[in-house]
Amino acid sequence: MKLWDKGFEVAADVDTFTVGRDRELDLLLAPWDIAGSLAHIAMLSDVGLLPVEDLHPLQAALRTLYKQAQAGELIIEDKVEDIHSQVELELTKLLGDAGKKIHSGRSRNDQVLVDLRLYYREVIREITDDIRTLAGLLLQLAETHQAVLLPGYTHFQVAMPSSFGLWFSAYAESLADDLVVLEAAYRLVNQNPLGSAAGYGSSFPLNREQTTRLLGFAGLNYNVVYAQMSRGKVERALTGAMSSVAATLNKLAADACLYLSQNFAFFSFPDHLTTGSSIMPHKKNPDVFELIRARTNQLQALPGEVALLTTNLPSGYHRDLQLLKEALLPAFTRLRDCLQMTTLMLREVKVNTQILDDPKYDYLFSVEEVNRLVLEGVPFREAYKQVGGRIQEGKFKPDKAVNHTHVGSIGNLALYQISTKLAAALAAFRFDEWQEAIEALTFSE
Repeated sequence: MKLWDKGFEVAADVDTFTVGRDRELDLLLAPWDIAGSLAHIAMLSDVGLLPVEDLHPLQAALRTLYKQAQAGELIIEDKVEDIHSQVELELTKLLGDAGKKIHSGRSRNDQVLVDLRLYYREVIREITDDIRTLAGLLLQLAETHQAVLLPGYTHFQVAMPSSFGLWFSAYAESLADDLVVLEAAYRLVNQNPLGSAAGYGSSFPLNREQTTRLLGFAGLNYNVVYAQMSRGKVERALTGAMSSVAATLNKLAADACLYLSQNFAFFSFPDHLTTGSSIMPHKKNPDVFELIRARTNQLQALPGEVALLTTNLPSGYHRDLQLLKEALLPAFTRLRDCLQMTTLMLREVKVNTQILDDPKYDYLFSVEEVNRLVLEGVPFREAYKQVGGRIQEGKFKPDKAVNHTHVGSIGNLALYQISTKLAAALAAFRFDEWQEAIEALTFSE
């Protein structure tokens, strides 16, 4: 079944090529396609385009299909092109001509747009929950291990003292800023494109404000041409935000791969979280973090893929846009997997509390010694020369006490402030507003 069927068969190879992975990926959109249809038919009835005697049976049938879709029980048949066609087919089987009326005033163009926006909202909510969990764990680890010193590096050279408190909370604050980027993309996502039809509106008296309210959108894409143009633009913003989260995880994973090696041995994990070698019996490989590092690199390439898919397209709909689903939908799972596996690993991390006992880390404290001399009245450049001379002569014996008190330093991690920043970033999403709207729309007794 094709919604555009005109009574002739399309060549099988053309059908396979043009449908692509839509049947598989559209199952992810199924609940949201049904929710969009529920809002659309309520509006059609209110503006006089759908009789009340058709509305109530359609609502009941769609709510049943919604439950089936959520439970993973709704399928797209082999001869059916996409989820939109399957839902209309199911309604027509059940209700006859009433099922054929739900498409009035819309096109598959704005239907897939609204499906994707609703799906993106839900996935963004899931990602923010994963970030909340990981960032909270990082802050907890920072507090627990705030007094344990850790070498800091520049140019891969021993540089200055750091701490596990600094290391863990650095990534917590980075995730808080990633949420700000994600929330900016979410604002673009949380706009209603329904009613733009094929990109040029409709001669029907559609009430777009009503569908916006019913679906819990914060606003709508007003201009119908822009509503279609926004496909690709929204995905660029969203993949950019995903890339920001991925970059944070990537750097953490890269650190972890170094810190787990015998040359560093800054922390360790229990055997059941590492893998081994088929030839070297001593090996405990950081495969989880290596795969996180690789997968987050794939995610950081995603904005470029989306840009290339949508660059040089004039306004209006083009089939090229279908491939955005293939690029983006599996990437959400990849990002969530990376967030969840990072959390899983860090829940069982064991830090080495004796790292700085090794004399190779004595030079970490050279700046501390310079600063001590400055506080005694020695000009900074002279103090620098004195300490440098002692290092050259092999006479440098550091005092390993660290006295950092300013905000964000070893002795003042600002964990409360970072936690507050994180909470504010999370609160900005206000997911409850659309969750309540969707629940009211899809609820059936």
